[in-house]
Amino acid sequence: QVKLRGFRIELGEIEAVLTAQPGVRQALVLVREDRPGDKRLVAYAVRDPGFALEAEALRAALKQRLPAHMVPSAFVVMDALPLNPNGKVDRKALPAPEAPASNTGYVAPRTPTEELLASLWAQVLGVEQVGADDHFFELGGHSLLATQVISRIRVTFGVELPLRAVFESPTLAGLAQRITSLQGGGAPRHQAPPLRPVSRDRALPLSFAQQRLWLIDQLEPGSAAYNMPTAVRLSGVLDIAALERALHALIERHESLRTTFAAQDGEAVQLIHAPAPFPLPLVDLSTLPADQREAGARRLATTEAAEPFDLARGPRLRATLLRLQDSEHVLLLTMHHIVSD
Repeated sequence: QVKLRGFRIELGEIEAVLTAQPGVRQALVLVREDRPGDKRLVAYAVRDPGFALEAEALRAALKQRLPAHMVPSAFVVMDALPLNPNGKVDRKALPAPEAPASNTGYVAPRTPTEELLASLWAQVLGVEQVGADDHFFELGGHSLLATQVISRIRVTFGVELPLRAVFESPTLAGLAQRITSLQGGGAPRHQAPPLRPVSRDRALPLSFAQQRLWLIDQLEPGSAAYNMPTAVRLSGVLDIAALERALHALIERHESLRTTFAAQDGEAVQLIHAPAPFPLPLVDLSTLPADQREAGARRLATTEAAEPFDLARGPRLRATLLRLQDSEHVLLLTMHHIVSD
């Protein structure tokens, strides 16, 4: 199971649907990050001998069987998956997907708005060329990249489009037409109001996503389902005091990491607290025999990841440092999803 753009996704479920398609002998789905910060689902399909397997046909088939967030952004058709000497799939040897191309043939942008929008799409999607009939999501777009497009449209064209506009008009020409209609109707009235700071001396409302997570926590108290654990191996000389100060500075900078959630008058609210000391517990495993240190670290990491959060009391971020030897440590970090975005 992976977590991508706010959704928990069972990769095996996607692989099962993909393997059930005609001509697919084997399938593997994983999350790749070929561009920093742009994680996406990529599907690898091994074709049956002599079968002409098309990536777009697979995409269309999966769209019929799976929700949009589970349809991979890219499909790679292969004759066989690369294996390591142990006979297991060598994931590091899997090729990166090629940049997607238009299915309908390239049609050059026809208006100044289309030309400028094509440039924005190319920057966000990381492709060289975008045509008037190209489809945002078939070029590798997803909801997070759509928010970037909306933000750049706001700055470049001076109009305010809702995020759903990219889903309703996913072709370049269709979205350009919506921009043009807004400009023709008087752009100022479509401008979003300016962002202004809000006083922190009172309870603040939750975002829609936070409301959902808070409600789930009320229905299932003590659940660790929305924990976001990370384990980072640190090799070399470690200044533990500096690491502790860095974590404190992080929490001091980001209000969400020192926010608690409570109910007032039947409504969920968030309360932002002043920065407080953030101790970094140290668990010394270096006294254990060498063959037991790694197992001990994994056991503690698993236990920490499963420890639930108390949303009303805090903290929202936990850290523990494991010492395996003088120059080898593991930093455990766990955060609740209600503040992760």
